[in-house]
Amino acid sequence: MKTLRETKIGETVKVLRLHGEGAVKRRIMDMGVTKGTEVYVRKVAPLGDPIEVTVRGYELSLRKADAEMIEVE
Repeated sequence: MKTLRETKIGETVKVLRLHGEGAVKRRIMDMGVTKGTEVYVRKVAPLGDPIEVTVRGYELSLRKADAEMIEVE
């Protein structure tokens, strides 16, 4: 299982599923990160938090904890 947090800068990955539950999962889905969506990793901050990605044509910053809940291929 590979998560978005483990994805290298410059890679494009496809979301397989979201882990977590309740409000956290809903918030990630509301930002446009849903099953089957392609996500491009643009930048990672020096200490690894946050991660800047492009999803559905816009830039989005995710915390490490949130990126760990997103399973990708």
